[in-house]
Amino acid sequence: MSDTKKNLLSDSLIQQIKSFPLSRGVEHCGSVFYASPFKIYATCPQCRTEIKVRSFSAVTEVEDVFDAVFEWMNQPGAWHYVQERQEEIKEDSDDP
Repeated sequence: MSDTKKNLLSDSLIQQIKSFPLSRGVEHCGSVFYASPFKIYATCPQCRTEIKVRSFSAVTEVEDVFDAVFEWMNQPGAWHYVQERQEEIKEDSDDP
């Protein structure tokens, strides 16, 4: 990979992805409920109102990076490579 391609991603973005939460706290009806961080809309469990929980703006957000990866993963055969890499990462992290 060329140096130009390597520099497109910042260390900050990598850290944001690594620390991305598994759920998003949503305040509604005076309480907090949790939804997938990838959901665009979530339904309040108390009043059943559908609430927009993710913005769409001219600014690229970390969720947009995940969406691009998820879209790539929808290609036939991509899941094989994802699983293969996940195993490699797991093996590397198990080292003492």
